[in-house]
Amino acid sequence: MSERVIPSRADGLITLAAADALWTGLTVDSAIPTASGAFAHLPALAQAGYILLGSHVVATVTASNGQWSVPEAEVRRAAAELAAVEMDRRDLVRIGPFGRAPRQENNEETPLRWRQRIAAELQEPDGPEQTAGRDEARRPYPLAGIDWPQMLVEQTRDGTPRTWWLPRAVVRLLDAAEHAETQWIRTARTRQTSPAATEPPSHPRQTEDADSRLKTSTKTPTASLRPYGKELEGQLYSVLSRKPDTSRKVAEWACAVCRTAPATVLDHCHEHGYVRAPVCQSCNTQERPDHLYSNDIRVANRYTRLFHTDADHWLRHWHRCPGCRARTTLPLPHLAAWTAHTACRPLRPTHRASGGRKPCGALRVSWTGSQNAPRSCLITVVVDFCPSGEHRVLARVPYREAAERFRTWLADTAPVVAAAAGPDRLDGLPAQFRPVIVDTSGEDLELF
Repeated sequence: MSERVIPSRADGLITLAAADALWTGLTVDSAIPTASGAFAHLPALAQAGYILLGSHVVATVTASNGQWSVPEAEVRRAAAELAAVEMDRRDLVRIGPFGRAPRQENNEETPLRWRQRIAAELQEPDGPEQTAGRDEARRPYPLAGIDWPQMLVEQTRDGTPRTWWLPRAVVRLLDAAEHAETQWIRTARTRQTSPAATEPPSHPRQTEDADSRLKTSTKTPTASLRPYGKELEGQLYSVLSRKPDTSRKVAEWACAVCRTAPATVLDHCHEHGYVRAPVCQSCNTQERPDHLYSNDIRVANRYTRLFHTDADHWLRHWHRCPGCRARTTLPLPHLAAWTAHTACRPLRPTHRASGGRKPCGALRVSWTGSQNAPRSCLITVVVDFCPSGEHRVLARVPYREAAERFRTWLADTAPVVAAAAGPDRLDGLPAQFRPVIVDTSGEDLELF
């Protein structure tokens, strides 16, 4: 993935129309569909000096006849990288709508701003398809050459507004594209302000070697980012979020969860207020259910990854909070989801289906009370839309029992994480813990 492309001469350049046809042809069998017009629509304007193809930045140059061109080798490289991306269409990330746009703390310099662009397009009265037919100039444009409307999933539920989702692979790809574009713009500005820079990055630079070919950087978007250690351990989010340079520092880390994308936000525990780690937008949304109310969530399929396939990694991440680690537990919403998805799994009824038996309905969990009053806190696990009785109650589990079950499960599932926790590590914790912050507007899903 190129973050900086410096053309040295005009050899190997093709017109934008030819590049568009080449890009579409090479990615026809890609798991992530692409669209024609990637070289003609915002935010891919040749005059800007570059075009985004997937998470790859391709430089544009002006030929002798004044026609804009791009290096064919870079188009092929971008197409090969995109074709290699695997995608699970069932692994979805919610991208809106929220009460306000999700915070993207590192998007001041990038025109892509893909979340805001998609939200603006979907908020059109007639939707993207009708907009496309009514006005060609306003049709949904591809983002980094990706045909996002083909993969968009809209979900609705009685009494709730529609929500928008994209596959996680696409979200990570667009996040990487936004980061690569930001790096390109910063590098271009540095060249323009440097005494040695005499030409903008959109013009080819001649080198002393007349036979030199197009030079590209093979660094990935995270190559220039440093891995997260424990630099922020024990620090309060309420303090760090007020510091003006926090956003810049966050953008210098790779995501502490996936380690493949640039970090954009500080994930933190909303019960204890401690920072967990800098993470990317995709990982920041992975643990969130698709419906969240003040004390009621639907347990989505993504919990299979959080509590099974990738449990050890996620448990390490959650226990970066000193409060959760000291008490060998999880924040109440996480604990409730674990109780429903894992502890109560044998209680969930199944029904006959093709290929075997299938769990029925949709799993939901709610709670009364608070972790601050564990004796009165009760977790209730139910199944919605069960053929044998809607809103069927599977179990009512007291908070203390759920916490004890979790400790036992943690010791078996992630013994290293369990060994680092315990009541002997309470030094430095505040005497009064923050209550769960209830957010029923869905703006920032504050329970997590």
